[in-house]
Amino acid sequence: MSCPRLFRASYGRSLVLYRVLKSAVSFTFRKFSMGQISRRGKAPDMAEVRNRLREIVGASTNWQDHQQVLAERASLSQYLAQSQDELPAKRMKDSAIEAHLPLGTQPALREKYLNSHNSVRFGRILEDLDCLGVLICYSHTWNEELQRSPLSIVTALVDKIDMRQNIIYPDCDIKFTGHVTWVGKTSIEAKMHMSQYHNGTYRDVLDATFVMVARDPENKRAAFVNPLKPEGPDEEAIFLQGEINKKRRVELSTASLLKVAPTAEERTLVHNLFLNTLDTRRVSFHSRILPPNSVWMEDAKLKGLEICHPQERNIFNRIFGGFLMRKAYELGRANACAFAGCRPTVVAVDDILFQKPVEIGSLLMLSSQVCYTEGMHVQVRVHTEVLDPLTRQHSTTNVFHFTFHVEKEVPSVVPQSYGESMLYLDGKRHFDETMRTQS
Repeated sequence: MSCPRLFRASYGRSLVLYRVLKSAVSFTFRKFSMGQISRRGKAPDMAEVRNRLREIVGASTNWQDHQQVLAERASLSQYLAQSQDELPAKRMKDSAIEAHLPLGTQPALREKYLNSHNSVRFGRILEDLDCLGVLICYSHTWNEELQRSPLSIVTALVDKIDMRQNIIYPDCDIKFTGHVTWVGKTSIEAKMHMSQYHNGTYRDVLDATFVMVARDPENKRAAFVNPLKPEGPDEEAIFLQGEINKKRRVELSTASLLKVAPTAEERTLVHNLFLNTLDTRRVSFHSRILPPNSVWMEDAKLKGLEICHPQERNIFNRIFGGFLMRKAYELGRANACAFAGCRPTVVAVDDILFQKPVEIGSLLMLSSQVCYTEGMHVQVRVHTEVLDPLTRQHSTTNVFHFTFHVEKEVPSVVPQSYGESMLYLDGKRHFDETMRTQS
């Protein structure tokens, strides 16, 4: 199957997914009303989503109680399945959730989401998507005979976030919907859709695909999750797309520039970039000249540092993945803005890897790099790592990829070293995939 055809099929299945999701909504709300996630039969807001997550794992709102909570969760290991065959299969509609962000009806909440351009802080939306994605997966694995879940479900990967419109209004209600679309033995794919109420109707804003993994109560080893049973041809197509997504992720990982050499076409591109920077007046490999309307990659960086306080902890007393995404996005956007000299809008977020949890008290170092530009687009990579001040050891925790659109043509970014050339090619790969998806 060719790539363009695959992406058209993917988009068509996303529309099917949305129809299936809508048909499952009423059943799910009745279920969660009994589980105290919503009040008076209404869909929950994001505050209720967070509260429900705390109830599911028994998390305390008091940081000082976290050691006791961890000890209590360790006792839940007895309820873990020894194989996936022991667990009942679940349906897609068992995990379907709708949640609201009432920006239009709650002015006090609006302040938390408002940015200086009278729009919505997209980093806050990333936090909400992360929370909802985890709750969707807990809904899929929920055992009504237990008061608390023995599973620790954490975000492993943000596969893709595609924007359907660039404007998010700060004074209009937002609706999130989503459900589980694919399940492995210990991993779960969840798709979410965000829309906003404006001029009397809900308009599509974005589609997101997250991959979560299940761990034991102490978050030390993998744990089995309920299998997923598709019902009907539409759900079977959605599940098949999940299989395709998994295969694509494996292929991308195998072809990573950290593992294998660039393709012949990419090698030619890098060599041409090198030739374009040679000083023709001197016969030297070391004498380099910046071409017109270009910027050295070394001059397209922006860095930041965060001290990870308990306030930003998740339900497992590590730093909340949504917080990491928000900080990385805001740094990446600032870098794109400084590079382009105008305000950027996000087009896509993809391939966010959560390689290692971030402990409370860590020094989190963020480094953003404009790694590729084309026309009116800027591709930014943000790398985060924790620094142990005692050992001075650096450990990578996350890698983020953001595609931005700006209102004018931007300069070309030019690598000098081989390492920068690999960043350039990696950025081009992510940009090309985003453009194919958009088309």
